[in-house]
Amino acid sequence: MLDTRTVDETYLEAAAAGDLDAVKAALANGADKNAVDREEATAILRAARAGHLDVVRALIAEGVDIDAQDQICANPFLHGCINDQLELVKIMVEAGTDLKALTRMGGNGLTPAAEKGYLELVRYLLENTRINVNLTNNLGWTALIETIILGDGGPVRQELVGLLLQHGAKPGMPDKWGVPPIELAREKGYTEIVSILERHLA
Repeated sequence: MLDTRTVDETYLEAAAAGDLDAVKAALANGADKNAVDREEATAILRAARAGHLDVVRALIAEGVDIDAQDQICANPFLHGCINDQLELVKIMVEAGTDLKALTRMGGNGLTPAAEKGYLELVRYLLENTRINVNLTNNLGWTALIETIILGDGGPVRQELVGLLLQHGAKPGMPDKWGVPPIELAREKGYTEIVSILERHLA
């Protein structure tokens, strides 16, 4: 049967399938290294979503646009932050990804990681990048507020709060209704987090 796919389509499909040889062959045959599918996802994003880190590394070496975002604002770095894929995040940071890229909710990579309680990923971002720890997303929440109100107040969330504060999160910076983190923690009954915030407000 005649293959009616274009070289760009073959390239995108090969990246999603993790077929590095086919990716290289498509590029050699003239595929646009920054080609996108119908949802505007690039080959490197498709490879990242499927966990094919060898393809991700190879495409970085090819000089693809690592920051291009699809129709839902995803790119490899943000995808890794949203899905707790620390190795992918490290690869993208080391490749010089744009830390100011925003998710569809207006957060940076730190925002969903803090929201979901990805402790090691948050630690990596705070200790190894200059990502904006006080960015406010479309909902009016910072990473600090997200990890308080969307968490369970347990040990992981307590450690996250401490990490964020140690790396510059403003303990008194309120949400868009003017409610500060300590009041949000009190409302939730998270006494340990209240104590951590009190120490940083003192």
